[in-house]
Amino acid sequence: MTTAPLASVLFVCVHNAGRSQMAAGFLAHLAGDRVEVRSAGSAPGREVNPAAVAAMAEAGIDISDQRPKILTLDAVRSSDYVITMGCGDACPYFPGKHYRDWTLDDPAGQGVEAVRPIRDEIERLVRDLLAELGIH
Repeated sequence: MTTAPLASVLFVCVHNAGRSQMAAGFLAHLAGDRVEVRSAGSAPGREVNPAAVAAMAEAGIDISDQRPKILTLDAVRSSDYVITMGCGDACPYFPGKHYRDWTLDDPAGQGVEAVRPIRDEIERLVRDLLAELGIH
C-alpha cells in the first residue's frame, strides 16, 4: 500500500542549476517519498552547476542526473510549499500556498570551495523545513 506524500515542495531559483537543485537533492534524500520534490527556474541554465554537483557528492547525494527545468504555473499551482531563492518577480503567487524566500549566495561561476558553505546552509534550511512539516 502506498501513501500519498505529506507535502509537495517546489524550489525555485533563476537558473535551476545550483541552489534549487541542491535543495531538491537534500529534501529528496532526507524525506524520501514522504515529500514530493520539484525544482525549476525562471530562466533555466543549460546544465546543473558542476561545482554544485561536486559539493553534493561530498555530502553523499548524487544530483548529476538532474537538468534545469522551466518554472511553470502548473508546478506552482500543484505545490504546497514554494521556496524561492532569488527569482524575484518571475515567481507567480497563488493564495493558499506556503511561500518562503531563502536568501542564499549564488553559486554560479564559483568553485566547489565557495559552494560548500552554500550547500551547508541549504541543508540546514531543508532540515528546518522538514521539522516544520513534522518529518524527522
